[in-house]
Amino acid sequence: MKERSDRFSRRHGLSPKHEGPLVYDDAPKPLRVAFLGLLEHDLGLSPSAMRTVVCREFRVEPNPSNWSEHPNIWDEVQHLVLKCQWYQLFDLVEAFAETVERTPGRQRYEDAINQLFEEEGVGWLLVDGTLELRGEEPLEKVLEDSRQQLEASGFGVATQELAEAWQDLSRRPAPDLSGSITHAMAALEAVAREWSGESKLTLGDIIKQRSDIFPPPLNDAASKLWGFASNQARHGSEKRKLDLDEAFLLVGISATCCTYLARKNSAGS
Repeated sequence: MKERSDRFSRRHGLSPKHEGPLVYDDAPKPLRVAFLGLLEHDLGLSPSAMRTVVCREFRVEPNPSNWSEHPNIWDEVQHLVLKCQWYQLFDLVEAFAETVERTPGRQRYEDAINQLFEEEGVGWLLVDGTLELRGEEPLEKVLEDSRQQLEASGFGVATQELAEAWQDLSRRPAPDLSGSITHAMAALEAVAREWSGESKLTLGDIIKQRSDIFPPPLNDAASKLWGFASNQARHGSEKRKLDLDEAFLLVGISATCCTYLARKNSAGS
């Protein structure tokens, strides 16, 4: 059987490219259908083997009246997968990863899932059997660059805070938007304290006292960013709820500012 990567479209760079925003909180029917096909063709699972995992994961009893692989058990599996909640579909992705955890098919399964997610515009990535937020590529690169810079510069606290910000964005069924922003701003505050030598001041106070922390008028923008994050994430608001795009924006800006200050601190300025 040919690997999925050997197909004509992949060999010639003609595979479908998703356009538009990534999908995080949905599992459209084409994705579900393709997932079933992946289990059958890439993993080579029989309908009864699929049903065992699906029923165990969903805590439902297999239909004792269905005993033939096709069409009975296959139809039962399709019904369960096509009708389940979107987050249950992603639970299944991880559950089936466990079934191939100690087999050579593990990497092939992860590669096939990640290729499917990429083509369908799903914002998740299967890594070592666990789904992690894939995010928009520019944000991922900003966070990764920032983490590398902070780690290389010895900012262990800030590095951990950024990692936790990303983890909060990855939480499902509901991401912890307030938590992600709080951790991102805590990372920036930790770097600012080290740069300024003011270990007890808040980021807002440091910005007020040290106008050279960012080149003007970016120092004013940073002050407003701190105020917005404090009002929306730290203190909460009944009048207005954060959305995922705003959280991405604030986490990304915080990470960029962390990188800037870490380099500035290393340069001794």
